[in-house]
This record gives sequence, C-alpha cells and structure tokens, in this order.
Amino acid sequence: MLIDPKKLKLDFPVFANNPGLVYLDSTATALKPQRVIDGLREYYEKYSANVFRGLYPLSAKATEEYELSRQAAAEFIGARTEEIVFTRNTTESLNLVAYILFKEYIKEDDEVVSTMMEHHSNFVPWQQMAFERSAVFKVIDIDNDGFLEVVDDGVKVNKDSLARYITKRTKVFAFTLISNVLGVINPAKELIKAAKEINPDVIVVVDGAQGIPHTKVDVSALGADFLAFSSHKMLGPTGVGVLWGRKELLEKLPPFLYGGEMIKEVSVDGTTFADLPHKYEAGTPSIGEVIAFKQAVAYLQEVGLDNIARHEEKLVGLLQKRLEEEFGDEIVLIGPRADQTGSRVKAGILAFSFGKYHPHDVAEILASEKIAVRAGHHCAQPLHCRLDMNASVRASFYLYNTEDDVEALVEGLKKVKRVL
Repeated sequence: MLIDPKKLKLDFPVFANNPGLVYLDSTATALKPQRVIDGLREYYEKYSANVFRGLYPLSAKATEEYELSRQAAAEFIGARTEEIVFTRNTTESLNLVAYILFKEYIKEDDEVVSTMMEHHSNFVPWQQMAFERSAVFKVIDIDNDGFLEVVDDGVKVNKDSLARYITKRTKVFAFTLISNVLGVINPAKELIKAAKEINPDVIVVVDGAQGIPHTKVDVSALGADFLAFSSHKMLGPTGVGVLWGRKELLEKLPPFLYGGEMIKEVSVDGTTFADLPHKYEAGTPSIGEVIAFKQAVAYLQEVGLDNIARHEEKLVGLLQKRLEEEFGDEIVLIGPRADQTGSRVKAGILAFSFGKYHPHDVAEILASEKIAVRAGHHCAQPLHCRLDMNASVRASFYLYNTEDDVEALVEGLKKVKRVL
C-alpha cells in the first residue's frame, strides 16, 4: 500500500508553523506528530510525578504509562519486556554496552571488530576501550560501491572475507543496520549468522538508530546480542534511547550507573541490584518523553513500516534520477544506487558532493529556500576519510516527504549553481 505523505503532513504541526518547509534531515531527527506532542503535554499537565517511588495515584499513573511504553518498545522489535532498557539515546546505549563488556569480558589481546561505515557512536567507544585495555581494534572496510567488503553486492555474506576479521579471539562485532551516510542496508541476519559460525562466542552489537524507524526488525530472529536505537529518530521525543539485550547477558553483566531505583538492598557492607530492566536504569528518567514515545510507536505501526520503506525507496530513486538528469557529472553520489541490485539495499538516504561547492555553502543556500539538509561528515569521519572527502551534503526522507520535496531540492541546487 502506498502512503499519502501530503495527508500525513497534516499530523505534523511543524509544517503548519513553518509554511514552505522542505524537511530532508530525518536521519538527524524525525519530526513529531501531534499525538506525540499531546502525550508529552498530558503527562506534565495531568499526572506529573516520579515513577516507581510513590504510592499515590499520580505516581501510579505515571508508572503505568511508563511501563506501557516499555511494553510497546518490546512488541515493536519482538523482545521480552524485561529486556528493554531506557537510556537517553542510542549513543548512551552503545556506550553502556561497551562499558559493561570491557569491564567484565574483554581483556588484553582480545579483538573488537567494527566497520568503516559506522556512526562515531558505534566506533569511538569500541576504539577507545580497546586502546585502554590493549585489545585489538579491527575495522571492516567498504568496497567501491559502499557495501561492506565482506558482503557481495550488498546481499550475500562472503564468509571467507569475514573470517579475515572475525576470529576465535574476537569478543565483539559491532555494526550498523543502516549507514547514516551511504544509506546501505546491511544484511544483518546473514552477517550475524556468519560471524557466529566462525566464532559462536562473539557478542554482536547492532546500531539500529537508522534501521528501526524504517524497517521491521524482530530480535528473536535476528541473532544479535544487543540492539540500540532512539525515540527521536522514529517520530518520538528526544532524550529517550532504547537498549535491547539478551536477558541472560543483561543478568550476568554488571550495572552501568549506580544510584536510585537500580538497587535491591544497600548496607554498609555491600549492595545487591534490582531485577531487569531496572538494574540498568539508575535515577529519574525522562518520564514524560518515555511515556509519549509509545504514541510514536503506535503511529508507525498504523502507517506500516513496509509502506514507509517502499515510499522512501521511491523517493530516493527519484532523487538519484533527477540529480543525474539536471547536473550530470557535477553530482557525485555516495553509496549504492537504490536500484543497484535485485534486493533492497539502500534506505531513503542520499549523500553527495556538488561540483566544487563546499557542502556547508550548499546547505546554507538551500536553507535560504526553506530546504533543510545536513552538511558535514555526519558523525562518520573515518568513512569520509575513506572516501577522500572532507564533508558531504545529505538528504534523507521519511513518511512525510513528497515528490515535490525532491523537485524543490533540485531547484535549490540550481540556485546554488547560480549563486556560487
């Protein structure tokens, strides 16, 4: 089923408050529908109390709504409720996993593997922890099309190539579901299966920040050990991250933070910790934001992730075509084409360079036309170095974008050419 983005736009008040806005930066943060905003306001206006601590009705209501969001998140990815840990964002979730794994599991000369296409959040923690513990940090390269070099045509995992990185000494394999620059959709299930065939003990950590808002994931079938994503990239409030971890690992590994609510009993002689998931949720969380998050989940479920994916694929394919028609070799597209293989390998993300024009200048001129794109290295500096680029322009689509937005970007780039 095709969605009607013009109709959906009516659910997002930012468009009414910013007439003419062409928003092409959903990879950075998605816009919020009215029901999410209403959910946040309702908490602060009607039952603004702390969770878990109070026996009075307001606190009980807040706790109930908070836990309903946990249940919604769990059902959205096929997890058990006690495996869902709320954090501030994907970055904190990934750092939490890196901290507890290095504290208990990774020693000198052990190997940690990441990839060249990672966001800094799934690269720097592993790199720095490896350096600190004298572990070996390995980085899987990309091929000329932007796919991981261990994946043929973006679809089939080459186990022989993967075995150059994953060995019996590899403790962690961390990779992204979807690259926030290349738009590559990694064959996550196949990558995990191949890695665990090489080393059954490897712990796989998946950055789902760009994947979960756009493609259906069932962790019970994925085969990963940890998965992290953020509310704000899937129409929800900022300040809410989700970490899913296999129950047996979360029970075995130590807490990340110490303090209120994550304890069972404290004495001068020692402390025992709360059951999952509260063991990893110290202190007062972003209560209203977590509560409103379930409205975003419900909205996405109603629209349908498969419908959203088809819509984004259509738009990114159209943008590729229009840029090539209008600008030819002046536009250098980064990553694979949407139609490069018989399988869906590219999400609704298109990064590019435009002639001799600096990406920041391009973005500034587009902004004068009310076109919001991102310019820079997009928190993926190793990838840009690998591509021999200092920065790029990135346009990213979501369910509220239209073909008119594509044409507006093309016209905006024509103005860039006239001005510069």
